[in-house]
Amino acid sequence: MHSVVQSVTDRIIARSKASREAYLAALNDARNHGVHRSSLSCGNLAHGFAACSPDDKNSLRQLTKANIGIITAFNDMLSAHQPYETYPELLKKACQEVGSVAQVAGGVPAMCDGVTQGQPGMELSLLSREVIAMATAVGLSHNMFDGALLLGICDKIVPGLLIGALSFGHLPMLFVPAGPMKSGIPNKEKARIRQQFAQGKVDRAQLLEAEAQSYHSAGTCTFYGTANSNQLMLEVMGLQLPGSSFVNPDDPLREALNKMAAKQVCRLTELGTQYSPIGEVVNEKSVVNGIVALLATGGSTNLTMHIVAAARAAGIIVNWDDFSELSDAVPLLARVYPNGHADINHFHAAGGMAFLIKELLDAGLLHEDVNTVAGFGLRRYTQEPKLLDGELRWVDGPTVSLDTEVLTSVATPFQNNGGLKLLKGNLGRAVIKVSAVQEKHRVVEAPAVVIDDQNKLDALFKSGALDRDCVVVVKGQGPKANGMPELHKLTPLLGSLQDKGFKVALMTDGRMSGASGKVPAAIHLTPEAIDGGLIAKVQDGDLIRVDALTGELSLLVSDVELAARTAAEIDLRHSRYGMGRELFGALRSNLSSPETGARSTSAIDELY
Repeated sequence: MHSVVQSVTDRIIARSKASREAYLAALNDARNHGVHRSSLSCGNLAHGFAACSPDDKNSLRQLTKANIGIITAFNDMLSAHQPYETYPELLKKACQEVGSVAQVAGGVPAMCDGVTQGQPGMELSLLSREVIAMATAVGLSHNMFDGALLLGICDKIVPGLLIGALSFGHLPMLFVPAGPMKSGIPNKEKARIRQQFAQGKVDRAQLLEAEAQSYHSAGTCTFYGTANSNQLMLEVMGLQLPGSSFVNPDDPLREALNKMAAKQVCRLTELGTQYSPIGEVVNEKSVVNGIVALLATGGSTNLTMHIVAAARAAGIIVNWDDFSELSDAVPLLARVYPNGHADINHFHAAGGMAFLIKELLDAGLLHEDVNTVAGFGLRRYTQEPKLLDGELRWVDGPTVSLDTEVLTSVATPFQNNGGLKLLKGNLGRAVIKVSAVQEKHRVVEAPAVVIDDQNKLDALFKSGALDRDCVVVVKGQGPKANGMPELHKLTPLLGSLQDKGFKVALMTDGRMSGASGKVPAAIHLTPEAIDGGLIAKVQDGDLIRVDALTGELSLLVSDVELAARTAAEIDLRHSRYGMGRELFGALRSNLSSPETGARSTSAIDELY
């Protein structure tokens, strides 16, 4: 093993000793002494199979056949999740073919950050992860199930499903992806037109046409944002079948993989031959593997919160220092937009997951000795699925990249580190992703332009007030203030300023999109303004240094001056939640620091 990867793993294991032992003890107790279908009363059991077919009722009466719960994030507004409409029946039939039963245990909400980007609904985005986690637990709470299939892809949905699933960690579970849509207009061209629209050079009709050509069919968006980062993470953590992440929805291979996922989870139950509960598959080594793979591909900064939160649900304590230290040691092997011109389909065609995992394993950057839903050992994931004479088979993946502009080897990396940096200074701690930022733009020292709402930047941009070097500071965007919405709406404006030759950066206690790109952005700043963070005292014209090379994030104002200042009041009059304002307001106020995963205090924490 690479010395840094081993050192960070050992540190996580030591740090997590007490909490992990408590989690595993609870897992074993649930397995050995918890409520199982066989111990349900006749009334409980009759309710549980009342709507089943006669054959399934008979199977569930016998208590010798596995029953698989399906948790689905289906809705047909969200392109990535629309294919899930037909999955339940297909999965049920596949389970029946191996003598088992499957039931839809519940649904979870699935909102789209692409639809709510820059809109009030985005303030519910991070909060939805907690709702999804609780909804997952509710679906599994009937004690009718021996295992589960989890249907989710995007943004908060996968982390929420994983957190909820780990609260029933004694059950085997397997994620079932739907795959990305086929490539449309190149992402670089889409970004160019967005900037032209911001500059007034194209009209709304031209912008809408470009967007429609990019987001054009069922499937995940093709850029390397949070959704595709989720899929890559799940596969490297051994929670999806090898090579299943990036197969298009309409590919016959997709259906074959879905059927195999249903059959495989039956084998992983206690009634099968390979009992492997999700709470044991997710351990310290698999969590480190997920982080390493994300760093090696320039994955979404949102995962710096979601991995922390999901790991804690399994009793594993990970922090930003772990991410930063691993990033310094892990080379960047992929260039997928916004880190390059290619999309996720090009990555998949160039060798994809099989090649990536082989390179990282051979370099000692991934732990091979882990449990996965495909069996023991991550080396299995260097194979890729194929349909050969109509049968699903796994064959050895490529040993060389088929497109070295998209995917490269450890010997010839795009850069020697993963591009994620922990920033520290008198302002607090933040993260910055620079894998898509040119080196000449990685250090910015400039006067602050302070706003408390991302929508206010547009007027400043149009007036020409931003035609200068500046660090745009967006305060009051943290988890407790307004739910930590993404601020991706700022990207075209800041990108345009950078293209004009100005040194420009962003600093915020909020988030950027998982597709944040060429502008240096110090994000997830903690402590946030509402918690007394120094960002609340930043004023227009203050000099700020954002240095992604040394890791410095400093407000260059004297201590005497800062002591004399009063923190700006953060407006919490969030009436935009409508009828749900009080409910979501309570959830928001319980969110923690992004560095600890931004988890809320909820009943789900008491399940184990």
